[in-house]
Amino acid sequence: MNTGQTEPTDAFVAAYPELRPFWDAAAERRLVLKFCDACGRTHWYPRLVCPHCHGDAFHWKDASGRATVYSFSVIRTVEEPFVLAYVQLEEGPIMMTNIVDCGVEEVHIGQSVQVQFQPVAPDRWAPFFAPMTDRAAPG
Repeated sequence: MNTGQTEPTDAFVAAYPELRPFWDAAAERRLVLKFCDACGRTHWYPRLVCPHCHGDAFHWKDASGRATVYSFSVIRTVEEPFVLAYVQLEEGPIMMTNIVDCGVEEVHIGQSVQVQFQPVAPDRWAPFFAPMTDRAAPG
């Protein structure tokens, strides 16, 4: 059956078409979160059903991009160590990410961080987080 719509050629969107708004915003260096229309809460990772109230109506909304390091591990590799972390977004959800633009010894629980988009594949940008500095601090 031809619906007039083309199949997505983007592997990320083909696997999870409901995440297209997230990847489209990331390409514009914006972090968006899915908010439930029934309870007003957000969650990460985006699901088809709200884990808080089981609602199924949502809208995407720009996030502040500010977060706090919730937990982290330093991953030591042959090339260069990196920090794998969970950050709690200002909006509430906890997201797995990498902490970038600082030494691994500088990262600590409770640290204020700010989203920073980096390329991860051709035409693909993903959110990482860097320590918030006076220069990067909003306001």
